Amino acid sequence: MTDELTPETPAEEEQPIKQRKNGLYPGVSDELAANMKSGWADTELRELEPIEQAPNAARRRAALSARFPGERLVIPAGNLKTRSNDTEYSFRASTEYVYLTGDQTDDSVLVLEPRADAADGHEETIYRLPRSDRENGEFWLNGMGELWVGRRHSLAESEALLGVPCKDVRELADVLKEATGPVRVVRGHDAGIETALTDKVTAERDEELRVFLSEARAVKDAFEIGELQKAVDSTVRGFEDVVKVLDKAEATSERYIEGTFFLRARVEGNDVGYGSICAAGPHATTLHWVRNNGQVRSGDLLLLDAGVETNTLYTADVTRTLPINGRYSELQRKIYDAVYEAQEAGIAAVKPGAAFRDFHDASQRVLTEKLVEWGLVEGPVERVLELGLQRRWTLHGTGHMLGLDVHDCAAARTEAYVNGTLEPGMVLTVEPGLYFQADDLTVPEEYRGIGVRIEDDLLVTEDGNRNLSAALPRRSDEVEAWMAGLTK
Repeated sequence: MTDELTPETPAEEEQPIKQRKNGLYPGVSDELAANMKSGWADTELRELEPIEQAPNAARRRAALSARFPGERLVIPAGNLKTRSNDTEYSFRASTEYVYLTGDQTDDSVLVLEPRADAADGHEETIYRLPRSDRENGEFWLNGMGELWVGRRHSLAESEALLGVPCKDVRELADVLKEATGPVRVVRGHDAGIETALTDKVTAERDEELRVFLSEARAVKDAFEIGELQKAVDSTVRGFEDVVKVLDKAEATSERYIEGTFFLRARVEGNDVGYGSICAAGPHATTLHWVRNNGQVRSGDLLLLDAGVETNTLYTADVTRTLPINGRYSELQRKIYDAVYEAQEAGIAAVKPGAAFRDFHDASQRVLTEKLVEWGLVEGPVERVLELGLQRRWTLHGTGHMLGLDVHDCAAARTEAYVNGTLEPGMVLTVEPGLYFQADDLTVPEEYRGIGVRIEDDLLVTEDGNRNLSAALPRRSDEVEAWMAGLTK
């Protein structure tokens, strides 16, 4: 990586007088500054078409406007975050901003200004950085200038793409400081914006805005469902990629699996939607094993929990537990088949009008029945479920909403989510599991270190559900046949 802070210029005391006198950037001669101002082609993009999600985003903003009439609403995309010293993490715009605009540009802010008559809704503006100024040297001497980080859209281009008027974000702090009337902001993404609004907002009112936007995402529109299917389809191909290189993973580590899946995610999408869990052997009993530095051994299981994030930031979330040598042992198959049976029961419970908890309860019952049958916990089943004793080995809830966030709608109220009712257009995961820790003395030794999870992404339809990840085999014999076909 080049470093814009170390140009090839002599120390200040050795520089010519006219270089030190340059008022804008010490170390830059007047001649070079003048030269960099001119000789650049006109690169303005004209006759741009709106992005595909622009109409959907407009409808979402209209719903938001109707919910908070007469109030100023501020939704930031967020800023770059420092990884180390002068390098940043890859930017990922806030979910709320992306949902309402379809845009992913850092430092941008959507502002809904109430019209004079509250009944008329809001004026919409996206504040963002314009093209780099070549007159003042920002283009090539500022670390965030376009010469360093790449071209960005002009305000006019952004308006054409997003269907929203755009202004210079550097004006926004002053606009907000002078604002009167009620204001709400989505917190946690832009400290500068929050500072400008310090005396105008309250945590309680801002939380109401965040909760509304979280609940609004529960039912997906056709565009979102299409993007989620794309994410799942790429994820299926990523799982196939992994199976084909398990021999190389055995020679290296779980990181080979992680890197293999990441390649598919970056080629076909924006990134992985969350840290890939590439858990081999006893690591499969750790729910969020993302270190991925362990050994991959023939005879063990690989729990791969991974999802591709599309270029529009919708993510898949799929898990398969695979025999590294291509064949389940007798005990591995028994445990796997129990989880499969539990998942089948959970999937059958996903339908419109059902309680959100129904698929969890159905899966937990099956797993509890197996644990009692195997003598790992004393029945009857109803007693175990009432006391929650099965949770020692089932550990987690059986699913969650899915969308722009892998755990989507996370700020929704309990009554609207966990205690809510399924509706057509909702997308959720069904992912039961059994996990026998390596040091669990309450189970037979042969169980210890085995972890199994099976996870699929389900769309609630008018008459039931559709498994978006059905292309990836689930039944143990189908998994074995699929792996054999990929490793011939």
